[in-house]
Amino acid sequence: MFLDLTNDNKTSLLLLKALSSDTRLAILAYLGDRTINVNEIAEALQIAPSSATTHIQILEKADLIRTKVIPATHGLQKLCARTYDDIHIRIENTEKNTNDSFSITMPVGQFYDFEVHPTCGLASSTNLIGLLDHPASFYEPDHVHAQLLWFGSGYVTYRFPNHLPIGASALQLDLSAEICSEAPLHHLNWPSDITLWINDVEIGSWTSPADFGGKRGLLTPQWWGSKDSQYGMLKIWSVTEDSSYIDGKLISSVCIDDLHINQKPFIDVRLGIKPDALNVGGLNIFGEQFGNYPQPIVLNVNFVQPKASGNPHTHQAVSGVNTTTVDTVAEA
Repeated sequence: MFLDLTNDNKTSLLLLKALSSDTRLAILAYLGDRTINVNEIAEALQIAPSSATTHIQILEKADLIRTKVIPATHGLQKLCARTYDDIHIRIENTEKNTNDSFSITMPVGQFYDFEVHPTCGLASSTNLIGLLDHPASFYEPDHVHAQLLWFGSGYVTYRFPNHLPIGASALQLDLSAEICSEAPLHHLNWPSDITLWINDVEIGSWTSPADFGGKRGLLTPQWWGSKDSQYGMLKIWSVTEDSSYIDGKLISSVCIDDLHINQKPFIDVRLGIKPDALNVGGLNIFGEQFGNYPQPIVLNVNFVQPKASGNPHTHQAVSGVNTTTVDTVAEA
């Protein structure tokens, strides 16, 4: 789950309230992979059932757990399951909140360049696209509808439209995606060094520990085999004015100026496995209808506007760059 405390105040308050209790944190920790009823939670944590019910209602309202009421021997019982395994919270510097930003979501099948090697393939929300383990499937016209793509080695590149206004200076770029390693079927001990490049500049790598399976992804469609990859981890790369980070941890000295964002009407984003990586363990990329997170690939750029010059044409687009902020890139 990804939460921006600056732009989503209502959701933020609900979630922060839910996480502000030791008891509710203990409930989330106890649930883990379990789906159990309220009385079992109360007994395990040694709290009153009425208290457990109140805490669960708060967690449910914050979308941290999901519940289902089913018939029991005497009346009904409420089953509870944890919604997310990890939560990412972004806190913007309030001194920079006067700056502007644009955010674009990119469907995982909307790549424009690739080099992939088996195991590889694509799946939509309803079926496989093309043939399994055949790189030619990535040329299928239906590739734009993919909700999951995977490959054992190689890369995919996405081209995001650049909505940086003329004269503006980029301050920070964030990229988030649900990803994991790629093993045949799935494998819980399968490390892979996954690297991000922006405009052909290497930002840094993250080692995925596994190709996750064994339990179904929250969003993974029922037609998809339970033995196959089910979900990934939501990772956030950030390039700032001084360095680059992944989930807030320093990964390189690459800074935002190194990307030369204002020089082209697009921003290239490449995810892949370097040929000389220590762990060549492949890559799965999950869309909003697969895995655990209801989002495709998301690019966000914060920038500072140029000082007003009195020229009415100051914010005209240049080099084909449309300055209107958009939220999604339409599928072909």
